Amino acid sequence: MAIQFLPIIKAVAPYVAQVAAYAIPAFTSKPEAMKADPVLVKQIEELQEAATQNAQSIHVLAENMQQAITGFETAAEAAKKQINTYRNLLLLAFGLSALSILLSIYLLLR
Repeated sequence: MAIQFLPIIKAVAPYVAQVAAYAIPAFTSKPEAMKADPVLVKQIEELQEAATQNAQSIHVLAENMQQAITGFETAAEAAKKQINTYRNLLLLAFGLSALSILLSIYLLLR
């Protein structure tokens, strides 16, 4: 099930940090806006701080996802090599088995 989402994650991961970087300025305060209510100003500052922390967390998460995807790709390549090796050994074993059967039949008929 997770394999189906891997291409989507690979496509989205590089852009998450960019989206977060563009979203942070949208939360910056306007210097002339609502300086009369200190509670509202404090709440806006807290929201801006939370948005900045979330953007940083998303950036770290995107980097970690990118590393995980790279690890998955490396593991998949190693698994493909191992499968190819096993397939070659299987074909060799089948060939030797067929040769031994043909040799046995030849010796029995002789």
